[in-house]
Amino acid sequence: MQKKFNINKAFILAGGLGTRLRPITLELSKLILPVQGKPCLQWNIELAKRFGVKDITLAVGFKHEQIQEKFKNGKKQGVELHYNVEEGYMGTAGALKIAEPHFKGEQKFIGMNGDELKDVNFAAMAKVHEKNNAIVTLALATVAYTKAGGLVRLEGEKVTEFSEKPPDEEEGFKLIHAGAYILSPKIFELIPAGKKVSIEKEIFPKLAEEGTLCGVDMGERQFLQTDTFERYDKAIREWKGFTKSSR
Repeated sequence: MQKKFNINKAFILAGGLGTRLRPITLELSKLILPVQGKPCLQWNIELAKRFGVKDITLAVGFKHEQIQEKFKNGKKQGVELHYNVEEGYMGTAGALKIAEPHFKGEQKFIGMNGDELKDVNFAAMAKVHEKNNAIVTLALATVAYTKAGGLVRLEGEKVTEFSEKPPDEEEGFKLIHAGAYILSPKIFELIPAGKKVSIEKEIFPKLAEEGTLCGVDMGERQFLQTDTFERYDKAIREWKGFTKSSR
């Protein structure tokens, strides 16, 4: 755990439908599918806990009963869990907006996608975030790009372009959003209440244009997705867990 890490709360998206993992996800939430003996969501909870962040809000919807039954109040994981249950799908930013009351008074907080495995240095990200007075700072990973995911162009510490699914981008090794970020509460001012909004398609590109979206390249740290059978198989086979040092 990092010393002098001054973030106290985290937000994790855990409401995906898992359509590309059907028929398995017709019965099970993709967030509780195991990777090396632990639900994918649990790896993300443990990542937050590594930095001393134990107050965690989960945005849940589809099969939320399974997630709540599995993790309950978080006591077994050594954290305190809060659940925001979506009545209808509100998008990634819409789900975040619902959680706004829980983050009042915070200078910044962690955000994550709950269905990916990543070894992120939130302490390094926090330094970049504060230095640039950013609204959002993304963890970035280099992957073999196949026209799916948040493609990022980085100049120094500023993200100059964020494209969720650019139609004309050539395949190859690309820098993408790794499903982890640090957010300023100013993010809530950009999300209309009660509407379906995508943080990747509608919020991040706008912040990139305004110069308030930053990024930190994770380098050799692992980032593995689990949203298709091929990626899930790869994650099970290759995930090595967290590095001994968070620095």
